[in-house]
Amino acid sequence: MSTFPGALNPVRGGFVLVDPDRGTVLRTIPFQYNPDTLTRTLTPQGIGSEPGDRLEVLRLKGPAQEQFRFDAEFDATAEPEKYPDGLYPVLSALELTMYPTVRQLQREDALAREGQIEVAPLESALLVLVLGPKRVVPVRITEFSVTEEFFDQALNPIRAKVGLGVRVLTVDDLGHRHHGGVLYLTYQGRKEGFAQTVRHPISDLGTPRV
Repeated sequence: MSTFPGALNPVRGGFVLVDPDRGTVLRTIPFQYNPDTLTRTLTPQGIGSEPGDRLEVLRLKGPAQEQFRFDAEFDATAEPEKYPDGLYPVLSALELTMYPTVRQLQREDALAREGQIEVAPLESALLVLVLGPKRVVPVRITEFSVTEEFFDQALNPIRAKVGLGVRVLTVDDLGHRHHGGVLYLTYQGRKEGFAQTVRHPISDLGTPRV
């Protein structure tokens, strides 16, 4: 089994499921094709949200909330013999990142029958989105839609487009010592490093008057 985070380097983009306690890779779900387009939305977390809040307007509560939206396309039509169940395996792997396991559901039912409740449900695997070596980020899926476009004789989907929306999880969500928190700090650190390479004389912009 691969060790976190060195193994988070698939040939293509995709998702990696990581054990949140040990940091080991549990499963990789590579994209068959890298996305053609990617939409990113950032929402700053400011404190002064009302006009006239002069003491707080320049303060930041925490990292900006960042969301990605893109399509992942899968096609088994070229080599159907390699896909006896069509795209069910890869689609199921993607969908199950949003589900508790059957064992967890059965445990909850057994506890309920005994008149008990599980105070702290088991933590799910950490979902990591990998879009090249410079974008390795912990995420939670917020939108998921599947368009199945072609089927074999057994009605297995063999061509599909998955529309995905994910929210980047920050240290506000995970904490600084969590494996996902470490990944996020690395991701933001890379952004800060790139920003430092943008250097232009102030004369290019004009001297601001203060």
